[in-house]
Amino acid sequence: MKQFFSFVIKEGKHIVRDKRTVLILFGMPLVLMLLFGFAITNDVKNVRTVVVTSSMDHLTRQAVDRLAASEYFTITQVVATPRDAERVIRGQKADMAIVFGPEFASRRSGVQFIVDGADPNMAQQWTNYATGVMLNAQGGAVNTKMLYNPQMRSAYNFVPAIMGMLLMLVCAMMTSISIVREKEKGTMEVLLVSPVKPLMIIIAKAIPYLALAFIILIIIMLMARYVLGVPLAGSLFWIIVISVIYILLALSLGLLISNVAKTQLVALLLSAMVLLVPIVMLSGMIFPVESMPEILQWISAIIPPRYYIDAMRKLMIMGVGIQDVAREVLILVGMVVVLMTLALAKFNKRLEY
Repeated sequence: MKQFFSFVIKEGKHIVRDKRTVLILFGMPLVLMLLFGFAITNDVKNVRTVVVTSSMDHLTRQAVDRLAASEYFTITQVVATPRDAERVIRGQKADMAIVFGPEFASRRSGVQFIVDGADPNMAQQWTNYATGVMLNAQGGAVNTKMLYNPQMRSAYNFVPAIMGMLLMLVCAMMTSISIVREKEKGTMEVLLVSPVKPLMIIIAKAIPYLALAFIILIIIMLMARYVLGVPLAGSLFWIIVISVIYILLALSLGLLISNVAKTQLVALLLSAMVLLVPIVMLSGMIFPVESMPEILQWISAIIPPRYYIDAMRKLMIMGVGIQDVAREVLILVGMVVVLMTLALAKFNKRLEY
């Protein structure tokens, strides 16, 4: 047991001694949380809007005032014809135009939207928001109640996804480098001739990264709650338990990559190709899995962050119980068992030359 703790301390010193590694471990979560929380957002705000009307009657004025009073739209101009509005949009001076027809005051209808469709998703959101404001302006015809995220803030969606991405990248990428570094420096021979079993060597290398990942998890959750204002509606205990399972999965994947790779560069490239692109594109972090082609939905089924992100969104935002995320937890546990078994199978007692 003394040798085991010596391995753990040695690996911990390796991490702390490398200032760049420490900067990546603790700087990347802070930067990404701030970027996704404040800069990278799908929130609808300050949409430059042109109003098209031939007569500014009472009801039209009421609708325009309601648009201007909302945080979603900024009225930039009032023009007489749709052609004038289209010219303004094509000149990149507005994002959308709202055309009030001559019968708007009498029939409370006859509204047309002219939208810059370069970004179809945002264009659809602008139209939906404007429709809601216009219907409410006409006497509250629609009463929409948004569950779990009444302000429709992007941070509610991004924070669980960032947790899944960061924990996977930090744990898997850094762990994948650890064993390869021993091979490149020639110190793996010392480890292999030591009385410590291979399983203990793997566990000893994983423990410091497990501790660091747990610290990163706490930092992310504190920033989510007190900086970004994202609620922790579910059980904190189960959030931590599922996160620990996910961290173990990421460590197992990193150890498997480190056993396959021969150099640190290869380990980094494998980590980037195997982890980064699938996490961002196929885990549901940005794009809904249900909207993907069927073949990509099948591929996403083997992406571990998909299940962790789903579980965190349900626990953190919706506040459900553990029984409602049992499927995701069972899949993550199964993946841990499979990846750890493969990592142990690939770990050779002797070096291969």
